Amino acid sequence: MEIVDKLLNHSRLALSKAITAVENEYDDAVKIMTEIYPHTGNAYVIGITGPPGAGKSTLTDKLAKEYRKRGKTVGIVAIDPTSPYSGGAILGDRIRMMDLTADEGIFVRSMATRGSLGGLSQKAGDAVKLMDAFGMDVIIVETVGVGQSEVDIVKTADTTMVVVIPGMGDDIQAIKAGILEIGDLFTINKADREGTDKLNIEIEMMLELNPEHVGWRPPINRTIASKGEGIEAVVDSIEAHKAYLIESGKLNDIRKARIKNEVTAMLNDHVNRYIDKNVIQTDEFDNLVVKMQSREIEPYSVVDDIVGKVLK
Repeated sequence: MEIVDKLLNHSRLALSKAITAVENEYDDAVKIMTEIYPHTGNAYVIGITGPPGAGKSTLTDKLAKEYRKRGKTVGIVAIDPTSPYSGGAILGDRIRMMDLTADEGIFVRSMATRGSLGGLSQKAGDAVKLMDAFGMDVIIVETVGVGQSEVDIVKTADTTMVVVIPGMGDDIQAIKAGILEIGDLFTINKADREGTDKLNIEIEMMLELNPEHVGWRPPINRTIASKGEGIEAVVDSIEAHKAYLIESGKLNDIRKARIKNEVTAMLNDHVNRYIDKNVIQTDEFDNLVVKMQSREIEPYSVVDDIVGKVLK
């Protein structure tokens, strides 16, 4: 395919068009993904998550620049809340990162969550693969701050960083059960604010209670992203985690689990679409609903019948 050939030859326009094709489910989207797949698996994927207002976009911007200083090319997938009008991304993140677009070694793409509960559109995983095939060394996925359900980002990233800020009060209690458990490293941004030391201690205490982190103790870094302070230490921590994953063999496990999750999600999606088209959208199903409503039949045996027919 011409678009794939151009993408593999580092055409930024082809990369942009390919992501658009996948995001909007154009007819050639599956063919594009099929052809680029053998060229994926080389980029290192970093997930950045955390509550709204934590300064994730500013931090992402500075991390990208630090990686460029270290000679790495960077792709950024910025997940925006879906615009209620167009269904597209509101583009807030991309506007904040405008100065990055002048660098040929950085590619920024805003994507809409499209109502995905995990705060991460399934299409984001495809965008990561396209940037990977394009040849990006590092890909940063930055999510909308919606709290608990952001654990989905773990399924896309090799290293997950949770960004928090001082002065959140009880918010730390609300988010700790969900996203604080998924962090491979923690960054306290806006660390010039009051309450930074207290927040640091709270995270340390939660890490003590969390049995998940065997072999790797998530570091806690402090940054003032707006001033570019503390960024080098964060990149050093990410690189240290990467080295740990490679040496322990856990990177292989993470990527195997990712493929399993992706295929499972694709299977579920295909089955759901098939059932919607061939079962739900039929007169026969409407008749069954009427019978269930009048209690002539019950839903349990109806579901068993439908599953039996679908599996045949």
